[in-house]
Amino acid sequence: MRSGTTFYSRGHSPAPMRAWLVLCAMSMLQFFIAVDVTVVNIALPSIGADFGVEGHSLTWVVVGYTITGGGLLMLGGRLGDLLGRRHTLLVGTTLFGAASLLAGLAPSFPVLVAARLLQGAGEAVALPAAMATIVLLFPEGPRRSRALSVWAAVASCGLVLGFALSGIITAHLGWRWIFLISVPFILVVIVATLLLVPADRPVPRERVRLDLPGSFLLTACPLLFVYAAVEAGEPGTAPWVSVAALVGAVLAAVWFVRVESRSPNPLVPLTFFADRARLRANATTMLLSGALSTSFLLFTFYLQDRLGIGPLGAGLTMLPLAVALIAASVLVPRLLGRWGARVCVLVGLAAAAGAMAVVALVATLGGGAAWLLPAMLLIAAGMGFGIVGLQYIAVSGTTDEDAGIASGVQRAADQLGGAGGVAVYVGLGFAPALHAGDPFVIAAVLAVAGLVVGAMVISRLPVTAQAQVR
Repeated sequence: MRSGTTFYSRGHSPAPMRAWLVLCAMSMLQFFIAVDVTVVNIALPSIGADFGVEGHSLTWVVVGYTITGGGLLMLGGRLGDLLGRRHTLLVGTTLFGAASLLAGLAPSFPVLVAARLLQGAGEAVALPAAMATIVLLFPEGPRRSRALSVWAAVASCGLVLGFALSGIITAHLGWRWIFLISVPFILVVIVATLLLVPADRPVPRERVRLDLPGSFLLTACPLLFVYAAVEAGEPGTAPWVSVAALVGAVLAAVWFVRVESRSPNPLVPLTFFADRARLRANATTMLLSGALSTSFLLFTFYLQDRLGIGPLGAGLTMLPLAVALIAASVLVPRLLGRWGARVCVLVGLAAAAGAMAVVALVATLGGGAAWLLPAMLLIAAGMGFGIVGLQYIAVSGTTDEDAGIASGVQRAADQLGGAGGVAVYVGLGFAPALHAGDPFVIAAVLAVAGLVVGAMVISRLPVTAQAQVR
C-alpha cells in the first residue's frame, strides 16, 4: 500500500490485538464526535439562561458544529492523503479536544459558538483519517466487515445516548460538562494514536494540491445563509444585514461552482452530479435532515420551555426516541431489498411530516409530554427509512474512482442540510421580530413544506434509476 500506514510487515497482516486496540481508540473518538451532535439539545435552555440568549440565536450552538464539519469534511479526507493519516488524525483530534475544552470554559456566548465551529473543523479533519486507518488495518473480508460494523454501531449509539447524557450531565453537573467530559477521553485517543499507529511514510512531493478555495466557499456559503436566517428575526437588526448575508451566500455558491469547474483537482467534480438520481438523492437528504434536526430542537424547547420539565426529565422523556432509532436501524436494511430504496425514502419523508404535524397539534392544544410520543416514534421511522434509503440511492452506480466522493457528498449533504433546516425552520419560527403565531407551529409547518418538496424531488426519480436502486 502506498498511502497511509498499516501494521503490515514482510507481507503479513497487522497484529490482530493491536489492530483491535486501534479500533477501540478510533471508536472512542467516533463516539464523542457523534455525541456532540445531539448532546447540546437538552442543554440549550440552560445555555440560553446563563448567557441571556433567545431560542433562535441558540441554533448557532447546533449548526455551528454541523456546518463546519460538513463543509470541511471532504477537505479533511484530502488532507489525510496529503499529510499522512496519522499526522492528520493527531491534528484533528487535538483540535477537537481543545475546542471541547474551550466550549466548556467559554466566558460568553460568542466564544461558545466559536468553540463549536472549531469542534466541527476538528471533526472534519479527524474523522476521515480515523475511518481510513480502520479500513487499512483490517484486510477486506469478514474482519473488515466486523470492524466497520463496530464503527457504525458506535456512531449510532453516540447519537442516541447524546440525549440521555445531556439530560443527566446538565441536571447534575451543569451544561459546561457536556463538553468537558469528553476531554480526558480525547487525550486517551491521542496517546493511543501516538503509541499504536505507526508514523506516516514520506509523502511524495508530486502529490496533488488541495482545493482550498472550494473548501472555503463550501463552508462560507451555509454559514452566511444561516447568519441571514438568524439575523432576519433579531429585533433591532437592520434588514440590509440579512440581505447582505443572503447575497453573500448566493455569491459563494456561484463562485464555488465556477472554482470547481476550473480547478485541476476539484473538491467535488461537477460531472459527479450528471447522474440525476444522485443529484435528487442528495437534495432530498438536505431537506429531510433539516426536518429531523429541527424536530430534536422542537422536542427540547417544548419539554423544557413550554412544559417546564428539567433537563434530566427531558432527557429521559426522549429515551423512546433513542430506542426507536435503534429498532429502525435494525429493521430498515431488511425492508430495503423488499420495498426498494425509493419507497423507503417516501415512507421516511411521510413519517417525518407526520411527526411535525403532531408537534404542531400538541403545541396548539397544549398537550403534555406523553402527547409527543407519536411524534418521536415517527421521527425515528423518518430517520431510519429516509436516510438509509437516500444513502443507498446516493452511492448506487458508483465505481472505485468516485465511491469516496459519493460517500463524502452524501455525508456533507446530511450535515449541511440539518444545519440549514434548523437555521430556517427554528430560526424563523422562534424569531421575536417575526412572531405571528405559535413558534412551534410555524417551525413545524416550514419543515413540512420542505419535506413535501423532498417528496416531489425523489418521486421524479428517472425510471432507469429506480430500477438500479431496487
